[in-house]
Amino acid sequence: MRQELMSLPKTLAEDVARNLVMVARLLDEDADLAYGYSRVALRLASRVAAVREAAGFASYATERYAEALAEFRACRRMTGTVDLWPVMADCERGMGRPERALEMAGASEVHKLDRAGQVEMRLVAAGARRDMGQNDAAVVTLQSPELASNAVHPWTARLRYAYADALLAAGREDEAREWFAKSLEADQSGSTDASDRLAQLDGVAFVDALDDADDEQPAADEAAAEDRDGGADVADGGDAPDDEVTEAAEGEAGDDEGRKDREAGDAGEPDVDLTDEADPTAFLDDPFKEPSKNTEG
Repeated sequence: MRQELMSLPKTLAEDVARNLVMVARLLDEDADLAYGYSRVALRLASRVAAVREAAGFASYATERYAEALAEFRACRRMTGTVDLWPVMADCERGMGRPERALEMAGASEVHKLDRAGQVEMRLVAAGARRDMGQNDAAVVTLQSPELASNAVHPWTARLRYAYADALLAAGREDEAREWFAKSLEADQSGSTDASDRLAQLDGVAFVDALDDADDEQPAADEAAAEDRDGGADVADGGDAPDDEVTEAAEGEAGDDEGRKDREAGDAGEPDVDLTDEADPTAFLDDPFKEPSKNTEG
């Protein structure tokens, strides 16, 4: 990317670089904001392949699949590489064209992808099968040497998770549970929710203690308020009418005042106001063949 930016005037290159850095930082945290920075970079340097790629991923993250596909295609024309082929196919899925994604999965470009790219292509193709209601075919699509391998690679957890999910969609719950467990073993970065899926299959329900406390607090406040009201009723003489309560209170106040006056007079002191204050190989030969008759079509 640095080499590409060197073709721009220095100040322009710096402005573009700053926006691209913000796209990279925000893409996983605030995709909409990252998209905004990508559009600025695109206006400044639309002929730079790295800018088109960044704009494509920002659009993809915000589900603007048509925009993303256009940017990825432009980047591919500029660079001549096929690295973006799987995500381009996934854009076709996002646009509601799974058949087109499957066509791309069988194209010659797939043979040029590295191993990671071929795994990504399998994931996209399996997703397209499921979009079409072909759950058994999705299971077959994901079966590969990479899935069977015990070695752990960056894609391993996601591949096993997708396989487990496809098995579950096909009604093979016991196998799905096994593969969710395998996905969890390989998921060192927490990129999947395999643990939650396992818990669901086991019938375990998670309860958020904080949420429960928030729900109980209003009830506790209401009970406390009722207690206070009940105490006030007792102090006022139970169910006595308001007029009677008032008269009784005034009488008690008058008696208190008379007593205080007498005590003050006896002491020979003046009256005082005493009121209180308030407080991938097999895959390459025939990557996504149609499923056999025992699979969904």
